[in-house]
Amino acid sequence: MRKWTLDDIPWDRFDASKVDPDLVVVAKTASLVERNAADYAAYLCSVFADDPEFREAARVWAIEETQHGEALGRWAMLADPHFDFEAALRRFIAGYRIPVTATASVRGSRSGELIARCVVESGTSSFYTAVRDSTEEPVIKAICHRIAGDEFRHYKLFYDYLQRYLPQERLWRLQRVKVASGRFLEVDDDELSFAYYCANQPESDPYDRAAANFAYTHIASRFYRRGHVERAAAMMLKACGLSPDGWLGRAARGIAWLHVRRHQRRILPA
Repeated sequence: MRKWTLDDIPWDRFDASKVDPDLVVVAKTASLVERNAADYAAYLCSVFADDPEFREAARVWAIEETQHGEALGRWAMLADPHFDFEAALRRFIAGYRIPVTATASVRGSRSGELIARCVVESGTSSFYTAVRDSTEEPVIKAICHRIAGDEFRHYKLFYDYLQRYLPQERLWRLQRVKVASGRFLEVDDDELSFAYYCANQPESDPYDRAAANFAYTHIASRFYRRGHVERAAAMMLKACGLSPDGWLGRAARGIAWLHVRRHQRRILPA
């Protein structure tokens, strides 16, 4: 499949009348996180220092993620001419760093690291699909369609490498679930919260992580429908070695949807 470039996006079809203000907020936020992928690639290359094949795959992954950020940032500047993508990115990079020189995974093992990456790619693939399905603005719809496809392919990339490392490290299913659950809950950590702050609030405002996380989570949750959430949950369960169609999988998918609905009910009319 030919990989897309920014030139494949129909920028001339931008329709300001179909721009959703909430979508502008999440696009700005996501643009910073995606554009910062080079740091994650450096971290992964350090953790997998003796695996040249994976290191090359991680570098290619980062190039594609960076393009996601560029596309989202460019659209956000069309939707909000006051948004300065490069300035917001500088603020974000200056204030949020990951341990790029770590020689061991923060997840406890390489398998754990790959499970965590599968969780992230599950969430992003489903999220961009949800955004694509919710908007009629042609340009962001085209961008999200392409990003969602990339993220699904990235999930498969990390899942395939996970199958290589699991026989060596022998993580029990419970350990795998623990890693996946931990990474899922990190949606409340600094990355998205600080990205939301840098992209959507003036530098003169004090950074309040809890408030920023609350604002972003509740805006982002409104784009999801049940199918999007259950698809993400099924992909995460697969990375844990669990069937999404068994009783435990069905329960997990249902809980995930209830979690999203709880956020939606706080912002959406009955």
